[in-house]
Amino acid sequence: QVQHVESGGGLVQPGGSLRLSCAASGLAFENNQLRWFRQPPGKGLEWVSFISPGSLSRYYSDSVKGRFTISRDNAKNTLYLQMNSLKIEDTAVYYCSNQLLTSPPSRPGTQVTVSS
Repeated sequence: QVQHVESGGGLVQPGGSLRLSCAASGLAFENNQLRWFRQPPGKGLEWVSFISPGSLSRYYSDSVKGRFTISRDNAKNTLYLQMNSLKIEDTAVYYCSNQLLTSPPSRPGTQVTVSS
């Protein structure tokens, strides 16, 4: 059974930084494309970023491009999202997945709150 556990969220001021982690199990991690998604309060799920198995391809939504960096450690089965220059509109629950999500998964994710 594939499992993902997100962590690293928290409360940060605008302009601050956070690093999210996603520990995955139950899959051949090194062979999988991986993605970050987020759900802002009162809104639907948004795609944030993508990384290919060998990290050669990385893509970002326009709203985070230039501020967020996706990376992975295949030896540790862990996905990361370095978030810099955080904005209030980055406030959301963040999820990782090896699948294309169309709705929030039934797990807590990690809450990121950007507020002064």
